[in-house]
Amino acid sequence: MENRDKKTMYISVAELAKMLGISRIAVFNKIKKGQIPAEKIGRAYAISMEDVSEFVSGNRSNILTDEKKKKSRKLWKKS
Repeated sequence: MENRDKKTMYISVAELAKMLGISRIAVFNKIKKGQIPAEKIGRAYAISMEDVSEFVSGNRSNILTDEKKKKSRKLWKKS
């Protein structure tokens, strides 16, 4: 990742998941796929608020649609 200003605010995966209304696993998967830029700090990931605002403005509807599809598949499998 590029050098960031020391004043840049970061949030955790759990905080981003709560903001987006999706699971932490879904956030980890999006980081792994490169859809959400994140910096690894030790064993944890940190996501800059700049990246969050860019990601949310462009992909919010896609995130929710994907998550709802997965939930509906799980419901059908249980039946």
